[in-house]
Amino acid sequence: MCGIVGVISKAPVNQLIYDALLLLQHRGQDAAGIVTMQGTKCFMQKARGMVRDVFRTRNMRALPGSVGLGQVRYPTAGNAWSEEEAQPFYVNAPYGIVLVHNGNLTNAQALKQELFDVDRRHINTGSDTEVLINVLAHELEGAAREWQLTPDEIFAAVSAVHRRIKGSYAVVALIAGQGLLAFRDPYGIRPLSFGEGVGPDGPEVMVASESVAIVGTGHTLTRDVAPGEAIFIDLEGRIHSRQCAENPSLNPCMFEYVYLARPDSIMDGVSVYQARLNLGETLAQRLISTMPPNEIDVVIPIPESSRPSAMQLAQKIGKPYREGFVKNRYVGRTFIMPGQGVRKKSVRQKLNAIEVEFKGRNVLLVDDSIVRGTTSKEIVQMARDAGAKKVYLASAAPPVRFPNVYGIDMPTKDELVAHGRTIEEIRQFIGADALIYQDVAAMKRVVAALNPKLDGFEASCFDGHYITGDVSADEFAAMAAQRGAQGEEEEADPRSRLALQSAEAA
Repeated sequence: MCGIVGVISKAPVNQLIYDALLLLQHRGQDAAGIVTMQGTKCFMQKARGMVRDVFRTRNMRALPGSVGLGQVRYPTAGNAWSEEEAQPFYVNAPYGIVLVHNGNLTNAQALKQELFDVDRRHINTGSDTEVLINVLAHELEGAAREWQLTPDEIFAAVSAVHRRIKGSYAVVALIAGQGLLAFRDPYGIRPLSFGEGVGPDGPEVMVASESVAIVGTGHTLTRDVAPGEAIFIDLEGRIHSRQCAENPSLNPCMFEYVYLARPDSIMDGVSVYQARLNLGETLAQRLISTMPPNEIDVVIPIPESSRPSAMQLAQKIGKPYREGFVKNRYVGRTFIMPGQGVRKKSVRQKLNAIEVEFKGRNVLLVDDSIVRGTTSKEIVQMARDAGAKKVYLASAAPPVRFPNVYGIDMPTKDELVAHGRTIEEIRQFIGADALIYQDVAAMKRVVAALNPKLDGFEASCFDGHYITGDVSADEFAAMAAQRGAQGEEEEADPRSRLALQSAEAA
C-alpha cells in the first residue's frame, strides 16, 4: 500500500506533486520521493520520513521541470529501513526511466534471477520495484525501433511486462524525452485513476492512486485506469490508451474499501464512504442476529476508518452514536508501523478515552477490521479503565485469517489473531464481553452493489482465495523468512530504534 502520482503540465510541477503526496500520506509514512524532468534531465529528492519532513524549500527549488512523479512509501518488500529502497527508482537505459510502484510482485525472486541470467541486468536491492523497472526497461529496449518511441511501441512493451510479472501493481513511469506512462495489473488489484485540468500555463494530466489526490489539487477525475490498461501521456499532454493484457478482469482489493483508502475517494466507481456505510448496515444485521441490541447503551467508533460503519450501525439498531476516543493525529497509523512492540506501545499515545462516554455504560466499540488483535485488546482495556460496565467489539470486516501477498503488511499467518482461532478464542484473547464479525459474503455483496461492473474482489486475507493463481506455500515461507530477518535487523540497528522514537515524538 503505497501512494503514487504522476503529472504532465506546461508549468512547474514540484509543488503540485508535493500537494498530491500530502493527500496520499495515509497510504505510506515510511519514505517519500519526487522526481521531475526538464528536457531529458532528471532531478530527484527522496528520503525516509513524512512528506513534510523530506521536502524542504531547498529541495523543492532543486526540482525544476513540467513533468514529474512522486511516491509515499509503505514497505511490503525489501528492507523497510533502507533509504536506498525509497522510490522513485531510476535506470539510465534505454532513454532514462524513472518509476514509482504500488503493489507487490509475487514472482520477484524468479524475475531477479531471470534478469541476471537472460537480460544481463543487475538488481542491487531487495525491492521488487527495482525488478519491475528493469523488466520495463528491457521490454522498451526490445520494442523501440527509433529514438522517438511511438505509443504502439510503448504499449507492446507493457504487454510484454504483463506476460512476465505476477502479482499486484499500479505503476507510473517517466520516460526521458517521451512522456508519462501508467499501467495497472490485469486484475486491477491496486488502484489507479487519472484526471485532467487546466494549470497556469495550459492543460494538465494527473495520474494517482486515489481520486482524492486528483480532485484535491483542482483537477477533474476522468476515470480509473482499467485492469491491464496502459495510459501514455506525451509531452504535449495528449492521452493515448490501450488494453495490454490478454484476459483482464476487475477485482479490486477489498481492504482498500475497508481500511486503506480515504473515505472521500472513489475507486473503480465505488465511493469508499458509501462502501463503509453499507458495511455498517450489514454489520448491524449481523449484530441483531447475535445479541439483543437493548444490551447496548452507546456505539463508539475506534478512529478513524470505522466512523461511517459505526454511524450506520448505530442508526440501524437505534442506539446513540458517540465519539469516545480522541486521536492524536501526530502519531502514525499503528497498522503501518513496523514492529509489534512499537504498535503496542503507540496505542495509548495515539488514543485517549473520554471517560464520560464510558462510565457505567455497556459500550459497543466498532473497528474497521481486526488484524493482529493486540491493538484491539489494548483499546478494550482502555474502555474498561474508563469505567465501562461491559465492552462489546464489532468488526466491519470479517476475520482476517490468511496472509496477504498483494501489498498489505500482514504476510505471515502467525501474526493474524484469527488464524487457527475460533471467534470465542479471539474474544477471549481480546478481552471483550462479546465479539461480532462481518460476514464475508455480505461484505462482498454490499460493496459490489455499488458498481455492477465489478467482476469480484481480491479478498484473500478474508477468504483465502489468491486471485492471481500463482501463490504457493513456498512463497509464504520465503515471505515469512524475509520478514523474520527484517525484524532481527530492526532490533539490531540502533538507527531503526532512533527513527521510531523520532516518529513517535513528532
